[in-house]
Amino acid sequence: MSDTNTDEMADSSAPLIEHLAELRTRLIRAAMAFIVGMIICFMVWNPIFDFLTAPLCKALAANGQEGCGLILIKLQEGFFVAISISLLGGLVLSFPFISYQLWRFVAPGLYRNERGAFLPFMIASPFMFILGASFAYYVVTPLAFDFFLGFQQTASLNTEGEFETSAIEFLGSVQEYLSLTIKFIVAFGLCFQLPVLLTLLGKAGLVSSRGLADVRKYAVVAILVLAALVTPPDVITQAILFVVVYGLYEISIQLVKRVEKKRTQKMREEGILDEDEELYGDLDEDEPK
Repeated sequence: MSDTNTDEMADSSAPLIEHLAELRTRLIRAAMAFIVGMIICFMVWNPIFDFLTAPLCKALAANGQEGCGLILIKLQEGFFVAISISLLGGLVLSFPFISYQLWRFVAPGLYRNERGAFLPFMIASPFMFILGASFAYYVVTPLAFDFFLGFQQTASLNTEGEFETSAIEFLGSVQEYLSLTIKFIVAFGLCFQLPVLLTLLGKAGLVSSRGLADVRKYAVVAILVLAALVTPPDVITQAILFVVVYGLYEISIQLVKRVEKKRTQKMREEGILDEDEELYGDLDEDEPK
């Protein structure tokens, strides 16, 4: 092999090595931020747990029950509850820094206009996750817990002093309750990312508003399956998730359509398209004429 070819191979491998080194640095910083956030949340896991159990306590009070206690079924369950809260809290606390590290790794490879287009989505993503998590915490979980607690009943005696009905009383496991609550919060937080994801794909030209509208009936089926998988088997919660996610899907179509209109207008200004020419067909109609 000649010296010239050897030098070209060395030059081509150098940027790859630099990118891998940069990626390693960003990943290490992100991992350290997550560990720090996890440690902080572990130190204050009790107040966080009190915050997460507030919807249950309100639902129990609404059902006329005094106290708001959960039980430990296993000896080590309390420790794993603290770890679970620390993992979730550490991710929430470190997410802005992790996003910043991702941005610092991706931004140098983007053009200025691409950076300007990508940055709003980096900001919108955590905002939409918090919005979805808040919706789950303040709206969905109270309704779900009230529905579940409605199946309790008190023991009653007949005229002969025998038990006519058996008592059904809620004695919740700490781990089971925490798992259910986190499942609600994470599921709705991720579902609220749908407009961000589809709009970003639309801006990249990977999806179109016409295409999203054409597969609407398949999206309905997919959303129904999603609602059945990520929520407990009660109709109320599944219906709420379906309505919310389908509404977000329709909003996504309008956002992608707006992106397409801006792109079409820009191409007209640059002389690529004529004034009466459409890049995506008739944007005001979901179905072809």
